[in-house]
Amino acid sequence: MQSVVVPSRSADSKDSREPRNGHHLDAVSLAIIEQLQEDGRRPYAAIGKAVGLSEAAVRQRVQKLLEQGVMQIVAVTDPLTVGFRRQAMVGINVEGDSEVVADALTDMPEVEYVVMTAGSFDILAEIVCEDDDQLLEVINKRIRALPGVRSTESFVYLKLKKQTYMWGTR
Repeated sequence: MQSVVVPSRSADSKDSREPRNGHHLDAVSLAIIEQLQEDGRRPYAAIGKAVGLSEAAVRQRVQKLLEQGVMQIVAVTDPLTVGFRRQAMVGINVEGDSEVVADALTDMPEVEYVVMTAGSFDILAEIVCEDDDQLLEVINKRIRALPGVRSTESFVYLKLKKQTYMWGTR
């Protein structure tokens, strides 16, 4: 399991971080997040021992971080082991409002990741499918059919070498 948080450095303190959403993250919260990133099932008592808090205090902090949307604790699967044999990153160029296309992409169940970018593409979307036929259907019939989509370029994954969710605390 994983915990994910991406705070930015606060200008006024080296041991705290304040993301753009205004949630203050002190050194103890960051340490709790690190503990959960290493093992999302780690008991609160063990986390408390590592960060110098009681089990109840850790439980409260974790609940607050979850409620504020600072992090999530989720099970991460390997798509290949659960029947999804084709992954691809699709670069998309858009005419008009990129956000409208990005919003439409987020509604597609095969699209796992959407980011609006600057550079060669307006949007990057990661797609996870069962096979090449499904990938073709998603790209050709659904993504290219979206109003405003000018062009796409697909990057089919041959092998995943690294996937990590440790950002935000180191």
